[in-house]
This record gives sequence, C-alpha cells and structure tokens, in this order.
Amino acid sequence: MQNRVGLGFDAHAFAAGRKLILGGVEVTHQRGLEGHSDADVLVHALMDAMLGACGDTDIGTHFPDTDPAYSGISSLVLLEEVAGILRDKGYRVVNADCVVVAQEPRLSPYIDLMRERIAKTMRIDAARVAVKATTTEGMGFTGRGEGIAAIATVLLETD
Repeated sequence: MQNRVGLGFDAHAFAAGRKLILGGVEVTHQRGLEGHSDADVLVHALMDAMLGACGDTDIGTHFPDTDPAYSGISSLVLLEEVAGILRDKGYRVVNADCVVVAQEPRLSPYIDLMRERIAKTMRIDAARVAVKATTTEGMGFTGRGEGIAAIATVLLETD
C-alpha cells in the first residue's frame, strides 16, 4: 500500500453582490467572494491538496478561469471531477483536514453541513473530513475583513 500527502491553499477577496459559499454551503453574510466559479475557497484548497497528493497539476490547469464553462459553477461539481481523477488513478481518500481562515463571518453553525456536503461529493464518510475555522486575531488581509483563506491537507492511499 502506498500513501501520498497533499497540501492546498487558496484565498479570495470579499466582493459585494455575491453569495458566500464555503464547503458547498451558502453562509449568511453581506458579501461573497470574488472568483470565476462560486469562489468556494475551502473546496478550492481541498481540490489542490487532492491533485497534489496524486502528483497532478492544480485546479487552475484543470478548470481555467479563462474558460466560460466554469463561470459561476459550483465548486462541488469540480470537486466531484477531481475525486473522479483520483479514483481513475487508483487513489482513495483516507482523510482530509481543512481550515478556513476568516475574521468574519462566524462559521461554527455551518461546519457539520460543510463536512457532510464535501464527504458526499467525494463519496466518503463524513468522519474522514475535518473542517475547522479560525481567525487571525485581526492581523493580515483576513483579519482586516478583506477576504477569506483556506488550507487543506489530504492523505491518499493506493494498493
């Protein structure tokens, strides 16, 4: 059996007039995130971790922001495609550990639903997906309320 680890990071600035989508869940907030797709920073970091763990390229290569087919698309649709890439290469997700870095909004009421939606999309048990949220205590762009960042680590296994 072979194990592979991947690390993903993403950050998006807040933008007026957009819904805030994190982990495939609409989060109540006055601003969403700027991006070509739904700008789900959490799922984007997770997909990059998954692709990195299996030795593939990043999500920008697979789903370029220059392609109108991905304009406004749900990142869960893209996650489903990435999960399929892993399966085609013979990999299984052992676990995913994700952290959302945001001064606002408060995310604790949404965490369980995020875990469930991500796990369902990846076809794994929700116990294999951790989603946590933290602030930067007012420091940096997230602390100033300019945007949100996310970090994800994934462990894959193959025979």
